[in-house]
Formats: sequence, structure tokens, C-alpha cells
Amino acid sequence: MTQRLTGSAVEEFSQPVSKILALTAEERTRSRHTFTAEDGSLVCLQLPRGTVLQDGDILCGTTGERVHVQAKAEPIYTVSAKTPYALLRATYHLGNRHVSLEIAPNYLRLKPDSVLKDMLTAMGLDVHESIHPFHPEAGAYTHRHSRTQHSHPHS
Repeated sequence: MTQRLTGSAVEEFSQPVSKILALTAEERTRSRHTFTAEDGSLVCLQLPRGTVLQDGDILCGTTGERVHVQAKAEPIYTVSAKTPYALLRATYHLGNRHVSLEIAPNYLRLKPDSVLKDMLTAMGLDVHESIHPFHPEAGAYTHRHSRTQHSHPHS
């Protein structure tokens, strides 16, 4: 796959999506790698360096074949707080540690780390382990196509 299709470019290609490629958040940052699609076939990515794939992206190969990217469920901590201030404070401390975070109005999500879990619990936050797709913020200097706060399940 050599191209990520966006916007009107998706409709320009006549071929339907032929494969589903479920990737973790970390795997969606690899622009040059070979992965196994849901059907067991290999999908080789040769995208521009720095490309970060998002849930719902469509990839296109030189033959016009299209692959649908899905965010794969993975182990995750979901952090909630009794007050918005407590959640904001946790976001600050996690950001100081350069932790990849998914930020929503009423929760944070991050990769499991026992030290961070202990810190958050000591701050009075609730930390629950679960398995969900992870959608970390791309960063202030990275272009990311928009997604609404409700484009993925909040549970």
C-alpha cells in the first residue's frame, strides 16, 4: 500500500475495499512495514515517512486495491476522576512524562504501566484495565484529520 486516501479521493477509485487491516495504536505509526490482514494475506506498507494511520483510513496500492484500516482493541487503562480538575491535573502529569494519551471530556486512556497506575491512584483517580481500541493524540505539531469525540465507543 503506497497511498492513504482521504476525502473525495476515496470515491475516485472504483474498486471496493478488499481487505481489513486491524492495527494497534503503535502499529498505526509504522509507515514502512508488512502486516497480516484479517484474511491472513500480507499487506506491505510503503507510505510517506511519518504517516500515522487512523481508524477508518483507506489505503490504496499501485494496482488500485483498497484496504480499510481499523483500530485494533488492545490492553488499555481508562482513567476517570470525580472532578474535571482532577482529570486535567492527571493529564498535566502524564504529559510531563510524554505518555501517549487518548483524551476525552470524561476520561483518559493510556497503555498499561504499573508505575503510572500507582501515581494516578495516589492522586485519587480511578484506573480500570480493559481492552479497547486506543486513539492517542497525535501531538501539537502533527496534522491529523478530524474525528468527533463520539467516533469510537466510550466505555
